[in-house]
Amino acid sequence: MKIITVSRQFGSGGRELGKRLADLLEWDYYDREIIEALAEEQGLDPDYVHKVLSGHGWHQYQLTYRNSFHHLTAGTWKHTEVLVRQREILQRIAEEGNDCVIVGRDADVILQDHDPFRIYVCAEMQSRIDRCARFEEKKDPAERLSEKEILRNIRRIDRNRRQIREILTGKTAGDGSSFDMTVNATGWDIRELTGAVADFSNRWFERGK
Repeated sequence: MKIITVSRQFGSGGRELGKRLADLLEWDYYDREIIEALAEEQGLDPDYVHKVLSGHGWHQYQLTYRNSFHHLTAGTWKHTEVLVRQREILQRIAEEGNDCVIVGRDADVILQDHDPFRIYVCAEMQSRIDRCARFEEKKDPAERLSEKEILRNIRRIDRNRRQIREILTGKTAGDGSSFDMTVNATGWDIRELTGAVADFSNRWFERGK
């Protein structure tokens, strides 16, 4: 079984890269499907599950390295259960044995025993803002975020992801040793970038043969 995990900065194009990569390789793809499965299993609202898994629930309880939970109260256990269910679903995906691409959800850490090819996608801040702004253009004008609001949103999500990453790995967010490939998507058409990443991925899986 081959697994590619895609971690990314918000607005970098990592999700699009992951989806296009799965399509090009003709592999299974997992992203929001995981959230939907969690919500269905737990009988929870998908928006609530997304909020917890995006990092907004982590600050409500104390975590230690390797996911030990201490001093949990009844009010925080629900958040913890969602995170545990996510881990179980990722493990089930791996046990199915189908080649797949998984975006986010710290799958590279949770599935490290399966030796995934771990990609990290980043981009310069203005590139990320511009990408988010193009997404906002698809919304009703009254619901669109301003560039200032987009920047604030990017920084908040980055902060949450860094905190979760450091808790799970014991490493700082800037430690590149956690990944097998780092991609700066600034200035790239993701469709063109996908082919190069797919080629390198195939070479990585063939190493040692």
